[in-house]
Formats: sequence, C-alpha cells, structure tokens
Amino acid sequence: MWWAIVVSALIGYALGSVQFGIIVGRITRGVDIRDYGSGATGATNVIRTSGAKAGVLVIILDIAKGIAPVYIGIALGHLAGIDHDARAWAGAAGAFAAVCGHVWPIWAGFRGGKAVASGFGAALAMNPLAAAALIPVAAIVVAGTRIMSLMSITMAPAMAVLFVVLAALGISPWAYAAYATGAAAIILYKHRSNISRLLAGTEPRIGRGGEKLGDAGAAGAPVAHAETAARR
Repeated sequence: MWWAIVVSALIGYALGSVQFGIIVGRITRGVDIRDYGSGATGATNVIRTSGAKAGVLVIILDIAKGIAPVYIGIALGHLAGIDHDARAWAGAAGAFAAVCGHVWPIWAGFRGGKAVASGFGAALAMNPLAAAALIPVAAIVVAGTRIMSLMSITMAPAMAVLFVVLAALGISPWAYAAYATGAAAIILYKHRSNISRLLAGTEPRIGRGGEKLGDAGAAGAPVAHAETAARR
C-alpha cells in the first residue's frame, strides 16, 4: 500500500509543478505572468495578462492536471493489490501532491499559482457529480461580481464541507474528504492577499489588475490585451 501512495504523491507533485500559465503566457504574450497582476501562474492572472482565450486554455489544462494524479494513484493501487479505500488514499495523495506542486512548483522556482483549477480537477475525478454541483454556484458568483477570487474563496471550503458530509454518509471515501479539506486550506492560505483586498473593497475584477508588479497604476500592454479580449 505505502509504495503506491508514495509513488502517487511523487508523480502528482511532478505533474502539478508543470506551470501551464507560464507556458501559455510566454507563447501568447512573450512574458512571465508572475511579473504581472497578482504574480500567480493560474488562469485568473492569465486572463488579466494574456486575455480570455488564453485563460480558458489554462483552466482546461490545469483541471486535467488535477484529474490525472487521481486516476494514476488509483491505478497504482490496483497494481499494489490494495482494497478500494486504500486505493482512494493513493488517489488522494497524488491529488494533494499535485495541488502542492501547482502552488510550490519545483520546475518554476517554487513560485506557482493558487491551485483552484487543479484542485477542482482532482475533486471532479473523485466525485464528478459532487464537484459538478458546485459549478452553477461558482458561475453565479463570478457573473454577479466579476471577481474570480471571491468564487475561489467561496468554493474551496464549500467543496471541503460537501466531501466531508458525503464521507460521513458513507457515499464517498474519507480519503477524498481529507484531500478536499487539505486542498481548501492551501487555497485559502494562498488567497490571503485577495481576502484582504476584498475586505478593503480593492480587489480587481476580471480584466483588471494586470499591470506589471512594481508599476501599479500603469496600464501595460498585457492589461490592454486582456480588456480587449474580454470585450470580444
């Protein structure tokens, strides 16, 4: 059992460390998106710096990056000949490691994103119906406020509570509840500055806040591009 969990975690961390936001930012705009906006590598900052289409691509790739470690972990569990609950722990270990890899990527100097899309991808692989049930709520929050961080801060703990309830009811493994709780804690931790800005009323909306770091108030090319893309 233990070797499956350890190998799953290692693979998950390696996959999570692949920063699609950086790759897409360099291809589409020729910039390191960590030098702009929030400094993160996730889809929200890609939208700010490289436009909506690039951001959607990163969302899809990051979700896939969260899905893959779950199935890899479960497959390793099958190879190890362990039971269903133990396989769930192997999948959860890979998923949690992928979240850690996205936030602290070894391939990118340990400067990554906030793991919202990859964290959701893992939850989608664990329980598609439960994860999908949160999508309409997330869409309403984004459509009503145009603040992506508010959606992330709301959905992460909601996902954790939902998975804990499902585990308590015997519908979903406790391993998945443990994953969701740990992932939510990391996501909230990485959104500390966003929470502060939300409380102060200064959190940027979609298409805003993409100026180069250290150059607040200057509307650089990435910002203009993102705003143009958002209007299309």
